[in-house]
Amino acid sequence: MKVKVNSEACIGCGACASISPEVFEISDDGLSKAKVEEVSEDKAQEVTDAKDSCPTGAIETE
Repeated sequence: MKVKVNSEACIGCGACASISPEVFEISDDGLSKAKVEEVSEDKAQEVTDAKDSCPTGAIETE
């Protein structure tokens, strides 16, 4: 699964980093970013949960 954060939609609430800290982090600009572009299958559910929890829909997966 590929994952990225749309920085224009992100408000930096930190939900994704709380749910999946191995995949997401809050960068110096206060917005979330993906630490990796490709997520292993064992992290897919965490990423889906983070995506579903994002209040602005900034997390994109394929």
